[in-house]
Amino acid sequence: MMDLHTLRQFVVVARLEHLSRAAEELRVAQPSLSRTVMRLEAELGTPLFDRAGRLRLNEAGKVFLRHVERSLGELDAGRRAVAAVTVGELGTVRLASETFLTLTGPLGVFKRAHPAVEVELHQLAAAEMARALRTQEVDLCVASQPVPPEGLEAAELLDEPVWVVTPLDHPLAGRSSVHVEELAHEPFVCTREGHWQRRLLDRLFALDGLGPPRVVCEGDEPSATAILVAAGLGIGLIPDMARRSATRAPVAWIAVDGPDCRRTLTLLWGADSRLSGAARLLRSALTEWDWTSGPV
Repeated sequence: MMDLHTLRQFVVVARLEHLSRAAEELRVAQPSLSRTVMRLEAELGTPLFDRAGRLRLNEAGKVFLRHVERSLGELDAGRRAVAAVTVGELGTVRLASETFLTLTGPLGVFKRAHPAVEVELHQLAAAEMARALRTQEVDLCVASQPVPPEGLEAAELLDEPVWVVTPLDHPLAGRSSVHVEELAHEPFVCTREGHWQRRLLDRLFALDGLGPPRVVCEGDEPSATAILVAAGLGIGLIPDMARRSATRAPVAWIAVDGPDCRRTLTLLWGADSRLSGAARLLRSALTEWDWTSGPV
């Protein structure tokens, strides 16, 4: 019966061309090893060794040996690949976030450490994240606002203040802090409804008993807010992390009086989903990242 055990024994006999030494290396009885070789030859229908004098691999044996070595090599490579996928050194991880600027630092380090892992990025609003995790369309999500916790697990990555930013020539630009009511009639550059910046802005105005904020420019990418503010289109809300951006726009940063103007960055994954090795590696990279230091 030709099996892996038989083929591995054949390779040793072919390499040593000596039954007793091969039996010693394999730690089997020589008669048993001799019977294994003869059964293999019977199955193939031809001798693999010349037995006149000392044992010699014949031409059929040399051809068969080349194929067996290639096959065993491929099987060993397959085992290593499966092990790599299991621990996360290979494979794909699907990550969703409201904005990708937040993730450039840890993702860059992760890719350098694990170049064989493919990272798929999906831009989703927080309202879509819970559904995408529960249906396993993505493996991990990074949210900047609360997400319904049912069926999900979470790890807080960062809690940080959110600033008001204005053009450098704005009347508020020289202030160190500002009250929300002082912003009641200001034009705002903000993200669309559903994004965390817009929800925070609406909540701040509601807590102060103000009417809806005056939004003059809205979009889907939070990182564009500071650029549009610098162009003079209005003022906006920007998280503290953006102050460390290598491409920080020329705007004035003003603290908001009160404890509610903050952003909590949270990593989410499905409670019942079995994360792949690659996803577990990325989860560790994100939770262990120092979110408070260095540029993004």
